[in-house]
Parts: sequence; structure tokens; C-alpha cells
Amino acid sequence: MDPDYLPFHPNPSKPTFVAPPGAVDAHCHVFGPADRFPYSPQRKYTPCDAPKEKLFELRDFLGFDRNVIVQATCHGNDNTALVDALLAAQDRARGVASVSPDVSDEDLAAMNEAGVRGVRFNFVKRLVDATPKEVFLGIADRIAPLGWHIVVYFEAPDLEELVPFLRQLPTTIVVDHMGRPDVAKGVDHPDFQRFVGLMENNADIWCKVTCPERLTVGGPPYDDVVPFGRMLVDRFPDRVLWGTDWPHPNMKSHMPDDGALVDFIPRIAPTQEQQQALLVDNPTRLYWP
Repeated sequence: MDPDYLPFHPNPSKPTFVAPPGAVDAHCHVFGPADRFPYSPQRKYTPCDAPKEKLFELRDFLGFDRNVIVQATCHGNDNTALVDALLAAQDRARGVASVSPDVSDEDLAAMNEAGVRGVRFNFVKRLVDATPKEVFLGIADRIAPLGWHIVVYFEAPDLEELVPFLRQLPTTIVVDHMGRPDVAKGVDHPDFQRFVGLMENNADIWCKVTCPERLTVGGPPYDDVVPFGRMLVDRFPDRVLWGTDWPHPNMKSHMPDDGALVDFIPRIAPTQEQQQALLVDNPTRLYWP
């Protein structure tokens, strides 16, 4: 583990918000354990181990039924730990993989059988080296026949340059963490409104209203992030997802309490109808069709 890496919260609080039956934590990770699933030699950070057993324990403690486990950059394109977790969870988890352009049809088929339903394209420069857009487009063409979707991770200043590329993708697109807006600028700033407009004009683009702990300027209880999530849930109730982001890789300011993150949900999705769509109906439609 890197000397400045913050391990996940050892004792999260029990949330007061009770998730509806069938609720999905649609963005979380598994790391290692390194002695069984080594981290990538090309990784930009070395995390603490966060194995599947800890994830499933947290799922049950927080009152969720299912997970969507997203491949993290510290494991590179080796999805072995992800697939192992999916198989252990049986039908209670789905996955988002990271693959190289030379991935075999056999490997794609095996991941599909295990429960992988998407691939992640990461454009955050501090986490990954740049990949030519043509490589991503080639991968997109490979996974589209499987019915998979594409998760994209970028930061708000890079969206304008990415829009032409996003419009070339042949699948449903899911944007991580609301496109990482600068919340200090407010919801009316052109940067965030560009993202809202992208969703308004592209019915195949979804987003995760996740990670207030990453976006906040003021810290817990993340009041400054509420208007962003609330606007997206109000405008696009059938295209939003929620997740913990456990075990919160590369958090520098603080380590969030996962129970408090669950209690953030009714602040951005105040009605039962919105909560049902956000936590059950939308992820079920995308990952368990």
C-alpha cells in the first residue's frame, strides 16, 4: 500500500435510510488480495487489499441486495479478481471490465458468462496513460454484439473535447460521477450545463450520481454536491444510477463513512418513486435485463 493511501472506513455507521428491496450499489470495486490477485505493474497507485468478502459484508450491512463491481485501474486489464468476485456472488453481482484491444473472443465470452455487462474507458490523466480513441472504438465494436455498455470516466474540463468521440460509440454510455463537475462553480455554470445538455440530447447516455466525497469542497455532509445530483435525478429519473465507490480509491481529503453516503441518497432522490428508479429499476434494466 502506498504510504499516503487511505484505507476504507473500518466501522461505517448503520444508515437511517432504508433502501427498497432489490437495491443495487452500482459502483464499487474489489482490490486483491494481492497475494492471490497481483496488482498491475503499470498501476499509478497501490491500494490496500479490499477483497470480495469485505464488499459483500458491506453490501449486507448497508441494506443492499446487489452490486455492480467496476474494474479499477490498479488491476489494469487483468479482470481475474473481478470475475472471481462475480462468480462468488452468483446472480447478486454484475461487472464492468477493462480490456485491451487484443482481448480474445473466448475471454469476452467467459466474462459475459460470469456477469460482466460493460467495459470502462478511463480518460482521467492522473490515473491512466493516454489511449488513442481508435483503440477504444475498436473495443466498442467488439463488445457491442454482447449487448454490453460502455462506462466512461473523465473530468469536466475534458468533456468538450470528448463529445465527438462519445457520439461515435455504438452502445449505451454510462458516465461516472456526474462527469466530475467543479461544484464550486455551481450547477448553472456552463461546464455542468454542457453535461446536462449532453444527456438531454443523447437518450443513450446515463450517469452515476455518485461520489459526493470526491466532488465536495466543503466536506461532509456534502451540502455543496446536493444540487448537482438533485438536478440530474429530476431531469433524467430513468437514466441515473447510484453507488458507494467502496473502497474509495485515492481519496486524499478524508475517508467517507459508507453509511453516511447511503443517507445522502434521499437528499438527491427525495421521493419513493425516484429512489425506486435510482436504486432498483434502472440498474436492473441495465444489468439484469
